[in-house]
Amino acid sequence: MISRGTTTQTRLHRRLVDRASEAGLLDLAYRTVSSPVGELLLVKSDSGLVRVAFESEDHDLVLDSLAEQISPRILSSPESLDQAAVELDQYFEGSRREFSLAPDLRLVKGFQRSVLERLEKIPWGRTESYSQVAREVGNPKAVRAVGTACAINPIPLVVPCHRVLKADGTTGNYRGGREAKRLLLTLEGRR
Repeated sequence: MISRGTTTQTRLHRRLVDRASEAGLLDLAYRTVSSPVGELLLVKSDSGLVRVAFESEDHDLVLDSLAEQISPRILSSPESLDQAAVELDQYFEGSRREFSLAPDLRLVKGFQRSVLERLEKIPWGRTESYSQVAREVGNPKAVRAVGTACAINPIPLVVPCHRVLKADGTTGNYRGGREAKRLLLTLEGRR
């Protein structure tokens, strides 16, 4: 049973989000979703999904960082991220292999951005090594830099850095933790 106060709060919050959006005062919207790899924070801009954060990253710190890097005009707006939540659910159920969500890669520049754009081309159920990705982006000696780009990927899962492995086939590190990376690879039939 929902109390009348909660309903009023929800309605008022929805009105605030709507008015901020209409007035152009809302730059970032966010929500959280449950997943097999823990609670995920999803954040979108007008351009697309700008951040997916794992629970271990501390969602409040992530939002504070986005307020500094992009804009302090951030509001919880679950409805505006419904499509992202549905697509992630479908991915974890195994019925979605590609995301239709537009990525907003404004948080990465230069070489790191070219690495993330390359990662988007690694299909579901496939993996590449850090050295393969380095070659593909035109800098075969930049294996460590590829690892760094994967480590700071602001949109993990959607930009599939989990599909990049060490040359010996081991998982290496992952923003969401090694166990999360193994779970994702298992889900995709790679482990």
